[in-house]
Amino acid sequence: MLYLECFTFFIYSQLVIYLRQGGYTLSINILAKGTGRRKSAIAQIKLIKGTGEFSINGKPGVLYMQENPASILAIQAPLELLRLQKTYNTIVTVQGGGLIGQAEAIKLGIARALCDIEKSYRPSLKTKGYLTRDSRCKERKKYGLKKARKAPQFSKR
Repeated sequence: MLYLECFTFFIYSQLVIYLRQGGYTLSINILAKGTGRRKSAIAQIKLIKGTGEFSINGKPGVLYMQENPASILAIQAPLELLRLQKTYNTIVTVQGGGLIGQAEAIKLGIARALCDIEKSYRPSLKTKGYLTRDSRCKERKKYGLKKARKAPQFSKR
């Protein structure tokens, strides 16, 4: 017997059905998609016409970010710059990294998705630095050292 597991979410009074069988997803009215990366975090963003709700990995954005004001403000920064907080619903799938890295990845993904919607948003997002990928990541450990740069204690004799 074929078993389909359906999860339904009501977003902007439209039914979005996610079918987990075979990896199929049926979604309605996705305006733009964007991908953001930071450290080892990868965020995939979908923007839908709506009322300004954030959904991160199936949870409300504030709950997922553990009510950390810095992370929440970082996520909403591109939308606040363009005064679009109440215009789009945001569906985010994020994996890897910690909460701060994930927040920065989401910010980059939202900025890229907004550029796909309207080309005139690009200059203002670019001047604020929201379209720049921060490529810093953890430095690798070298042999003979305890960490990337920490050497064992020197002994004279």
